[in-house]
Amino acid sequence: MVAMKITDGMKIINAAMMLLLLALMAAISTASADKQTYIVRMDKTKITNTYSSLVSSTKPWHQAVLDSLIDVSSMEATPPELLYSYETTLFGFAAKLSSKQLESLKNMDGFMSAVPNKMLSLHTTRSPLFLGLTGMKGEKGPWSGSNLHSDVIIGVVDSGIWPEHVSFQDHGLSPVPERWKGVCENGTRFSPSNCNKKLIGARYFYGGYIAAGGKINDTEEYKSARDVSGHGTHTASTAGGDIVENANLFGLANGTATGMRYTARIAAYKVCWPGCTSVDILTAMVKAIEDGVDVLTLSLGSESEAVPYWQDYLVIASYLAFKSGIFVAFSAGNSGPDAYTAVNTAPWIMTVAASTMDRSFVAIIELGNGETFEGSSFYTGKALKGLPIVYGKTAGDLGAEYCLSGSLDPKLVKGKIVICEQGIVRRTEKGEAVKSAGGAGILILSPEGEDLANEVHVLPDIFLGAIASKAVIKYWNTTKAPTASIVFKRTMYGNQAPKVAAFSSRGPNLVGPDVIKPDITAPGVDILAAWPAETSPSRLKSDKRRVLFNIISGTSMSCPHISGIAALIKSKHKDWSPAAIKSALMTTAYTLDNKGKPIADLAFYTSASPFAIGSGHVDPIKATDPGLIYNITAEDYISYLCSLHYTDSQVSMFEEGYQCTPTELRMQPGDLNYPSFAVNFKQKARNVTFTYKRIVTNVGIPKSTYKVSVEVPKGVSVIVSPKVLSFTELYEELSYEVSFTGLSRNKTVAGSSFGSLVWVSGNYRVRSPIAVSWK
Repeated sequence: MVAMKITDGMKIINAAMMLLLLALMAAISTASADKQTYIVRMDKTKITNTYSSLVSSTKPWHQAVLDSLIDVSSMEATPPELLYSYETTLFGFAAKLSSKQLESLKNMDGFMSAVPNKMLSLHTTRSPLFLGLTGMKGEKGPWSGSNLHSDVIIGVVDSGIWPEHVSFQDHGLSPVPERWKGVCENGTRFSPSNCNKKLIGARYFYGGYIAAGGKINDTEEYKSARDVSGHGTHTASTAGGDIVENANLFGLANGTATGMRYTARIAAYKVCWPGCTSVDILTAMVKAIEDGVDVLTLSLGSESEAVPYWQDYLVIASYLAFKSGIFVAFSAGNSGPDAYTAVNTAPWIMTVAASTMDRSFVAIIELGNGETFEGSSFYTGKALKGLPIVYGKTAGDLGAEYCLSGSLDPKLVKGKIVICEQGIVRRTEKGEAVKSAGGAGILILSPEGEDLANEVHVLPDIFLGAIASKAVIKYWNTTKAPTASIVFKRTMYGNQAPKVAAFSSRGPNLVGPDVIKPDITAPGVDILAAWPAETSPSRLKSDKRRVLFNIISGTSMSCPHISGIAALIKSKHKDWSPAAIKSALMTTAYTLDNKGKPIADLAFYTSASPFAIGSGHVDPIKATDPGLIYNITAEDYISYLCSLHYTDSQVSMFEEGYQCTPTELRMQPGDLNYPSFAVNFKQKARNVTFTYKRIVTNVGIPKSTYKVSVEVPKGVSVIVSPKVLSFTELYEELSYEVSFTGLSRNKTVAGSSFGSLVWVSGNYRVRSPIAVSWK
């Protein structure tokens, strides 16, 4: 053995080698960190021709493309990572690429676009009766007769499904439609045996979520279509769940739970883990189109942002679904009541707002000074009587006003009612913090509006509207020893309804201002529907309660109502296009509540405008027989995109290789045959006229005459020509024009004014809202 002496020179060499190694590791780390997931669209013809010689039975075209991006001379240690490939509905792939790899791809002949993956979120019984689908004497309207046996398939793109739930039993259903091409994929606690004649498909997608840095905890989540969140199970049962008697939550809302189209088939596409990504949602939508669904319901979306339609792959996938004859409904979002917050606003999408029903879950609070206020609660226990109230500094440290975990002092809150402001964390987490600190109850304040959409808490609770909240704070500020009592009244019926929820996202349409959004409103507040057997109603780990049904709120809940009703209409009118179904839903929607008053806006204490409720509240009975429809084809939508002055390459994202004609480029976006009118003037417009054309199709009585009635918005004049439409046969098409002229504005006209255009014939009232805006 030869002894070696470590000299100073060797130390220098070792140090230099270490620095070189660290530099190399840093370069590799930087290259890896530089990577981002993209949805890549390619020109099929060009790519097939270019790579035909490289493609073999062992190497598909997309792998050949990605292999060509690898630069062996560079320090990038990781090659492109393929997530999904698309070959039928659209042509391209989703992959994780470095900036250099992306630049190389952009220089490739056949490259069309690369859109970054983005994170999206979920938009989180009584309703069939409230909607008139079940009568008082066993009359079932659209549910009656031969309509009971339906092969309409609803695709639910959400957080998965709990397949064993009684809402998804298949008693009495005929065999699975032969046209169905979908599958039930194996995964954690899920196998093909979990599917039946009701739940006929189940897939799951998480590549985009993992690529975006998301993690799936195998002890808390299932790598399968099985739902742990509850959201997907709830929405699926709302759209197409079977009839279940005596459904309730802790005895609340007791009755019969059923989907809007309870004989429909359901296919679940799980894309939401803790988060949802555009890559996974796109891939699920493409699969659903290929599988053969008739309706797609998506209760999810991004925050409001002005992304052009050609850059939004959910919009593109929705167009491809529409072109395939699929009705697509999205939730409008829960970012209300601010303007321009509605998302999922492409005209071929049915964008759904949320409103209340005539049922509530009442709790009454009496303050120590004798004032009483009505709030909401799902608590069913004994009343809280004469307990002290604490808030903010009298309840704990920094963050105590929001009841954050660890902010409350048990010595200050034990046995007391704790006031909590909304924000920062979920309301149920505030309740958990109060209970952990020994509080007897929680009083949650609303900063604005009278929206009382509540959640299931782990202790006695009451949620108050803005007016009551201000009174409580005033009492607390002016009283040395404030106290309160809370009585829980359980389920109450007969409320004035519907009213649009304060949280429901609003228009105008940020991306396409020539189309009113949202399109329609439906029940989305305090909706009882199916729930996973292993998920607590509060979704808190500390909550050990388990329920068969749960009550939650959001445009997530209103969206599947519309999807289910669309399936109902589809089962009655099998040859109707998605646009015809959408038109029927919109033109028959109502704008007066059950007391004969205009539908109210819970955020502003005023009547709801079309920017809150679109055409109005859905009426499924009338929607099955609308009289007239405004039909739109895929070609019409492409012409609309051209009228927005999109380039040919941008329009090609929808129809590959399409070139806009001079006629299309001269069109007005307002000429789209949409069942509503959005008219936009410049700020000081006067004597400026916009004339829009519409075509209606007779689907009611063969020989019929319709006369027009116009509620004219303030600040404009409206001329309709002709004023009478006389039809001689079914499916006859007649056209009319509407001219809007801007007049001298006065102080009564703010940013927008509203009206309507109605074609009337006997019992038919075909109504289109009008929204006039000054920009």
